[in-house]
Amino acid sequence: MNRTLCVLILPILFVLGGCYASSPATVVDTRPKTIMPGTVAPDDVPSPVAALDEPAGIITLPDVLALAVSRNPGLGVFPYEFRAADARALQAGLRPNPEFELEIEEFAGSGARGGFDAAETTVRIGQPIELGGKRAKRLRVAQLDKELTQWDYESARLDVMREATQAFIGVVAAQDRVALARQLVDLSQQAHAAVAQRTEAGRDPPVDELRASVALSTTRIELQKAEKALRTARQNLAAVWGGKNAVFERAADGPDAVAPPAIPQDTAAAIAGNPDVARWETQERRQRAALRLEQANAAPDVTFGGGVRRFEETDDAAVVFDLAAPLPLFDRNQGGIRAALAALGKTRRQYESVQVRTLAALSEAIGALMAAHEEVVVLKNDVLPKAGQAFAAAQEGYRQGKFDYLYVLDTQRTLFETQAGYIDAVEAYRKAQADVTRLVGGSLNAADRKPSSGSLAEPLSQEQSHDE
Repeated sequence: MNRTLCVLILPILFVLGGCYASSPATVVDTRPKTIMPGTVAPDDVPSPVAALDEPAGIITLPDVLALAVSRNPGLGVFPYEFRAADARALQAGLRPNPEFELEIEEFAGSGARGGFDAAETTVRIGQPIELGGKRAKRLRVAQLDKELTQWDYESARLDVMREATQAFIGVVAAQDRVALARQLVDLSQQAHAAVAQRTEAGRDPPVDELRASVALSTTRIELQKAEKALRTARQNLAAVWGGKNAVFERAADGPDAVAPPAIPQDTAAAIAGNPDVARWETQERRQRAALRLEQANAAPDVTFGGGVRRFEETDDAAVVFDLAAPLPLFDRNQGGIRAALAALGKTRRQYESVQVRTLAALSEAIGALMAAHEEVVVLKNDVLPKAGQAFAAAQEGYRQGKFDYLYVLDTQRTLFETQAGYIDAVEAYRKAQADVTRLVGGSLNAADRKPSSGSLAEPLSQEQSHDE
């Protein structure tokens, strides 16, 4: 290509490059960003590392929650989700690439058109121009998709915290059952020795010694079952933070394990902090942004270009210009717009469905919480003291010869069944607390919950409309 052709192409490249760089490359979202607790910045996504040390010694519920949030394998995927969402937002904000075209005409023919002596060579560079604000609207959809990923993380985090809490409660209950079983074994051993002495002295029939022996064997079997259940509960707890072996010594519960429950008075307001519910406001904004994008896609894009044409026959050159745009006679993206409208309506119905289901689940969880607390209170304040007194009286009466050993066994079984029932009731109460806490978004304290931002059926405010 000769110097004239180069001189003519360079101004065209400069003009197209100036048009391409004149508009901003990204749309800046000036609203404050929500950083979810425990998230990892996209640039801080860790590479695979060696397994962390397992916690040893005595662990408490705050320790377990911290370990679960920081080490849970399920939560570990979200830094990569955030990085992928950032990448999709980056891609959505990019302009179309320029197009280079080389066209050679009037060559390799016959006669005077043989060879390249009469050829016409055209070099064009075109730039597709998106109209209707498609790029900004596409970027907005990608940004809202990232916000939905943050809501997904928050839901997963609360699920992990509930799972960790219930696994911790399960370990505490299993420890109490093992302690109770050991106590029963010790008591049965003492009773068997006492009955054996009385039988040898002829004060009790031999059948009482057989009964004491059967009772001792039964308590040892129950102890073995309780120890196996404890090992399983410990492993389930370690699995919450990704541990393969439970090496901690024991789980220590707090002094307020059976404190009176905090019950939300307004359940509809209480679930506003639940990310499963709160996310639907963002989901609606995302669907509205998608609708605006589909409406913008109805506007045809244009391609502006220019170049240089060289005439080999006369050794001349000339500038060429072209502007191409489709005619929107048939395809005006009617289907895309209707689909986006349907998706927006579906989002509102899904919000209503989620809200109803969450309210029903919260009502059920509150009912279970209240019933379990009432059972705990009755067992602790009424049934357990009386069962203990009855067993103590039966033991004393047996030593004095007033009762036979069968009566002692009966009161002993009643006492320990009541104690086991109390452990079960406390476990059910604590797990119901965890369910209610999850359904209200992580806190039973109204001051800690996020305020509701309104119904999805309400129209967007002017500020929201301008922002989107």
